[in-house]
Amino acid sequence: MAELTRRTFATAGAAGLGLLLCTPTANALDRALRLTSARSVSTAGTTLEQVATGGGTGSYSRLSAGPGWPLVVRGDLATPQTGRDDRRRALSAFVQFTDLHITDTESPARFEYLHPFIGSAHRPQEALGTVATSALVERVNSVRQGPFTGRPFDLMVTTGDNTDNHELIELDWFLKVLNGGSVTPNSGATNAYEGVQSSGNKEFWNPSIAGVGDDYSAKGFPQLPGLLEAGIGTFTAPGLDVPWFCTFGNHDDSIVGSLPAQIPGIDAWYTGKYKVIGKDETTAKKLADAIKKPGSSVPVAELFGGSGTIREITPDARRRPFTTGEFVRAHLDSANTGPGPAGHGFTSANADGKNVYYTFRIAPGITGISLDTTTDAGFADGSIGLAQFNWVEATLKRNSSTYYDFFGRKVTHAVTDELFLLFSHHTSGSMGNVLPDSRHLLDPRLNGDAFVGLLKRFPNVLAWVNGHTHLNKITPHAGNTPQQGFWEINTASHIDFPQHARIVEVADNADGTLSLFTTLIEAEAPYAVDYGDRTPQALASLYRELSYNDIHVDLGRVGDAADHNTELLLVNPLA
Repeated sequence: MAELTRRTFATAGAAGLGLLLCTPTANALDRALRLTSARSVSTAGTTLEQVATGGGTGSYSRLSAGPGWPLVVRGDLATPQTGRDDRRRALSAFVQFTDLHITDTESPARFEYLHPFIGSAHRPQEALGTVATSALVERVNSVRQGPFTGRPFDLMVTTGDNTDNHELIELDWFLKVLNGGSVTPNSGATNAYEGVQSSGNKEFWNPSIAGVGDDYSAKGFPQLPGLLEAGIGTFTAPGLDVPWFCTFGNHDDSIVGSLPAQIPGIDAWYTGKYKVIGKDETTAKKLADAIKKPGSSVPVAELFGGSGTIREITPDARRRPFTTGEFVRAHLDSANTGPGPAGHGFTSANADGKNVYYTFRIAPGITGISLDTTTDAGFADGSIGLAQFNWVEATLKRNSSTYYDFFGRKVTHAVTDELFLLFSHHTSGSMGNVLPDSRHLLDPRLNGDAFVGLLKRFPNVLAWVNGHTHLNKITPHAGNTPQQGFWEINTASHIDFPQHARIVEVADNADGTLSLFTTLIEAEAPYAVDYGDRTPQALASLYRELSYNDIHVDLGRVGDAADHNTELLLVNPLA
């Protein structure tokens, strides 16, 4: 693929991708912003302006502000027409958060000691996640509008894995960070940090203990006395200025997103006083293999107990795992309304926790569908139940004047058309876990290919927005006719680097096409700070820096230019 810069033009030309960058006379970003300047459009606060960049010759890298990423115009599903920047009319602008993984790092119901075999079992930055997520909220509040249409944000949608270990206390922190208020991200002892990073165990980076001899320090991780204590300190979260909606993820319904729900006696492991912080390599590998292999039996008593290095910690009843119903009812609680709406998409119909999917209004003429692609039978990947699949089909049929039946035949009937955007935690490629869900034991599960096939039948489906992979990836799904295609927009997490959220703008080009603009944003925090600074902004900065340097980091999660800041063309089904 040709090099993409703000000041050059090229054809992003891998065969068959259909990526168009710009005209021979102007870069696509500069052209779009110049021609839409009357809308007070600005790149400030987005990755169009600047991006966190590593550097230096050592194995540990400080971050700095690198050049902004270009706008990539993608004509995979429709041909971009000249003059559309002048004609464009904004229909909606919203923000996607995903995979926040608000984490109680002091909980005994975790298995950080498996991180040599499962990298996500422990991250050196995770104790700072709550204040860092608040910095992401601040970024949304300061940007306020879509950079290409100037439309103020209609709302924010978070696409799952809002908590890490589905604990009541994590749920409380998550709701307070998004709604605003005083947050104390600490459990157990009120005056001490009791997680693995203050244990002196050489499997972990211990920022306040010198000479541990761990792999993190060998890579150049600094000594930062007082960091963990600052991470569990009280701070005031400003909360979002716009309404927000919630989608359910596998970490919101399973032990660290992987183990089956309703394990007998599991509450005792969560709320107890013994935390396993190490096991011998053979045992650890055996347990990791059992967790990663679908269909295997995971010995929970050995995972959270048995032999090994055990640390006695302060028990805390607030660590109890919540049920799906409790998750929904917490959102419905008037104390958690924040900027609204009441329930954040959930209604009393979802309160029993069985069906946690719903529709919501994004903007006039645009409906959102929030899905539940999790199964509580265990393992990280998901699927969709047949009843929910049929509900989605019925919802789309009711609001589509034209669609295609199962055999590909065109169906037309009288109805006012609505445009649709779908939101889920899992991607089409990660919906292969068809194990039964205990909430609907007799309901067959369908995979991602089946769901893509359904969405292709409806021309008024514009995009499917999701998370789970911790990766930036935008995929076109072409149908049998130009009108049937839709875009799948997958966004990286806010716990692993690159820690992005995404702005999505929907615009009518008044030429028979629609444009979806996608723009990535980072938390509102400096790229580097003095190591003695313990302000919330400094902690959010260190959260990003530590994630970049994690010994398990996969910098490929950033994605390619065509997965970052894009204009995604579609045939307008209403034209």
